Amino acid sequence: MSRRILLLGGVTEALAIARQLGPEHVYSLAGIGRVPQDLACQVRVGGYGGAEGLASYLREAGITLLIDATHPYAAQISRNAAIAAQAVGIPCWALHRPAWVAQAGDDWREVDDWAGLMEALKPFRRPLFTLGREPLQHLEEIPLEQFWTLRALEAYPGNDRCEVIGARGPFHLEDERALFSRRNIDVLVSKNSGSAATEPKLEIARERGVPVLILKRPTLVPVDLEFVTATQLLSALDLP
Repeated sequence: MSRRILLLGGVTEALAIARQLGPEHVYSLAGIGRVPQDLACQVRVGGYGGAEGLASYLREAGITLLIDATHPYAAQISRNAAIAAQAVGIPCWALHRPAWVAQAGDDWREVDDWAGLMEALKPFRRPLFTLGREPLQHLEEIPLEQFWTLRALEAYPGNDRCEVIGARGPFHLEDERALFSRRNIDVLVSKNSGSAATEPKLEIARERGVPVLILKRPTLVPVDLEFVTATQLLSALDLP
């Protein structure tokens, strides 16, 4: 039986893996962001309907290996992937990008959830949010004394106390330095994605003595094999 891979994308490294896959394999995207047009493999956009729906797709498509390369904070998708693969009886591999580690001069403050984040933000006035789209759900909750700068993949309407910037990494030190200075940012709000493409913001926060509120990483379910780099995973795949 020939191998057929379903690759669940979500991090930059997933595209590097997808570029090595032939036409019998499938690269799956949630639909957020740009869909690559230059891949040899098939591209599927959209959800599956939970673990049960994913399991049905795995069976119907004849998938023999599921690779989870979703975002480190996409815990529910990762859980669904592990459950679906087990239900179908195929292996599940995962790319788990290592978290950033605080360095000398960093002032990192970990928060568990949105409520904890709002409490930790109270002393600040000019936060820069780099959490993706989640803060958009809370624009009406912005305290009168705060002005939010929110950066996401695409620009969205803000309000009189929030401006949304649409921007895609990789980001560069000089641009991040200019953003912090122009917006008078006094606190950075971030997930611990571990991405080199978005790490410069942490360097500028350190440089300027700006605290960083870090949303705690979720605990991911164990899978059959885990990798920390795309290179390691591709080596294990041993593609022709």
